[in-house]
Amino acid sequence: MNSDTHEQDQMFMRAAMVEAKRAASVGEIPVGAILVYNGEIIARGCNQSITLNDPSAHAEMQAIRAAGDVLNNYRMLDCTLYVTLEPCPMCAGLLVHSRIKRLVFGARDEKTGACGSVFNLVQSEQLNHQLEITAGVLAQECSENLSAFFKQRRADKKKQKQAKQQGS
Repeated sequence: MNSDTHEQDQMFMRAAMVEAKRAASVGEIPVGAILVYNGEIIARGCNQSITLNDPSAHAEMQAIRAAGDVLNNYRMLDCTLYVTLEPCPMCAGLLVHSRIKRLVFGARDEKTGACGSVFNLVQSEQLNHQLEITAGVLAQECSENLSAFFKQRRADKKKQKQAKQQGS
């Protein structure tokens, strides 16, 4: 990868990280995504599963839905998706079906990652489309954001439990 591509990937991943922070600000798991076409951000998304009571409202899903409206097409040909966390199987399937050209992600997901960590749906030769993958862009920052979120969530739950016990 040349240095221009690397710098561009970092710039766009930082934009995805802004979306992740937007998710965290409303209590959602901090995952953000952006879709880029011809060097321009055409769509953004962040996790909204809790807010929308919709298990499919992952950041990738939200960004791709928005991009479909922008492109007036259900195919995302020549688009690159930047996402702060490796996509799950549901989102990996979406990437294949939407014909995303390239996926760039930050942190690996060792529990449900479907783009190389647990399995690799987006490059399966059994499917009719495969994506280019660039993994680990700003991985430490993306991972730290997720870790900090869950650490805070655990601390909040502990405080609630203690308050409940003191009130009893």
